Amino acid sequence: MTNLSAEIPHILVVDDDDRLRDLLVKFLADHSFIVTGARDAADARAKMVGLTFDLIVLDLMMPGESGLDFAHHIRKTNVVPILMLTAMNESEDRIRGLEHGADDYLGKPFEPRELVLRINNILKRLPEAVLSSPEIHLGEALFRPQRGELERHGRPIRLTDVETALLRALAGRPGEVLSREDLISQTGASGGGRAVDVQVTRLRRKIESDPRIPRYLQTVRGKGYVLFPD
Repeated sequence: MTNLSAEIPHILVVDDDDRLRDLLVKFLADHSFIVTGARDAADARAKMVGLTFDLIVLDLMMPGESGLDFAHHIRKTNVVPILMLTAMNESEDRIRGLEHGADDYLGKPFEPRELVLRINNILKRLPEAVLSSPEIHLGEALFRPQRGELERHGRPIRLTDVETALLRALAGRPGEVLSREDLISQTGASGGGRAVDVQVTRLRRKIESDPRIPRYLQTVRGKGYVLFPD
């Protein structure tokens, strides 16, 4: 579903304002996107269980779980781009949105055509691995980055949230060494570099035929870790 080179991008619009949400869903659908609406973070989370999205348009101010909190939560385990909408246009508010995982920020009221332009610009910036590789092959293992699913011999293998985020980060930059600091910032892992080492060890047990002699998830001494998919 997320192979943008072959399929239409699927956008999730999350806003508690029913009228605005419905208008955005219709407007984006008229501009050749597949669009799903969600009334709040809980509704969005439920839809993300069964559907894969290429971008989330997220309102900052919502009852219950705010857009900031929701963005921070999903960024721990998901690389889906987030375009945040808000009536709070102070620079500090924009910075907070970006710090919580937003890829871009658009203040209300806004010109709908600008929203489309920003969405297209974000999608163009996505790493090639995310655009063209809905599946990452690792020998007997298969990883689907957008869904966070891992399987071996066709059988699902359970991943923790941190393991999923770690594998996504590495799969998004195959063949590139990522430092422990890079991985901590991208996964939200706590406990410092040692915690990353522990997570890598656990992940190897799930993807490597022989974790003691890793073929896919390798250590680069003094630098970090690198993933070499098939």
